[in-house]
Amino acid sequence: MTEETPGFEEKPDVPSGASEDAEPKAADSSPEEEKAAPAGDAAKDIALQAQLDQAQTALAERTTDLQRLQAEYQNYRRRVERDRVTVKEVAVAGLLTELLPTLDDIGRAREHGELTGGFKSVAESLETVAAKMGLQQFGKEGEPFDPTVHEALMHSYAPDVTETTCVAILQPGYRIGERTIRPARVAVAEPQPGAAAKEESSDEESGGPDKG
Repeated sequence: MTEETPGFEEKPDVPSGASEDAEPKAADSSPEEEKAAPAGDAAKDIALQAQLDQAQTALAERTTDLQRLQAEYQNYRRRVERDRVTVKEVAVAGLLTELLPTLDDIGRAREHGELTGGFKSVAESLETVAAKMGLQQFGKEGEPFDPTVHEALMHSYAPDVTETTCVAILQPGYRIGERTIRPARVAVAEPQPGAAAKEESSDEESGGPDKG
């Protein structure tokens, strides 16, 4: 009789290469899950692109608004500067217009040799200040008569002029820049009536062809 060894139990045969505690492998991903992943990424890209387009549109609108505001501000500044210059010119012209009679008195005193002593110093200072404020005197004898800047107070004829000419300055004119605040008051002379016809007749007689 065979005796069995105590505590020893027979184990079933296990194929070689197999592990006792081997766990079943997880099943591979299904084709439906593989297709769902790329579709989700595409949806995210579309949403991000839509947000980017929206942000770019908002930026373009804000940029346009800013440019419009800047243009309006520049126009406002130019308008304010132009109005400021206009108001200044009107104020200066008003002040200098009030001084013209005094300047006329100074001019007459100078012509008569009465501009002497302390009065001469004050008068020259006043003329200097007026010139610094832009006041310019105009009107000279011998210049052609221009009705836009001259006012004819006396009229005569003269044989030595070929056009209407200022032969005497009765009162000088004044301007500020291009703006005339008082025309020059002058005496004018026109060519002697018939003088032009006589000159033309004389020229024709002297310059005619010689008869042979």
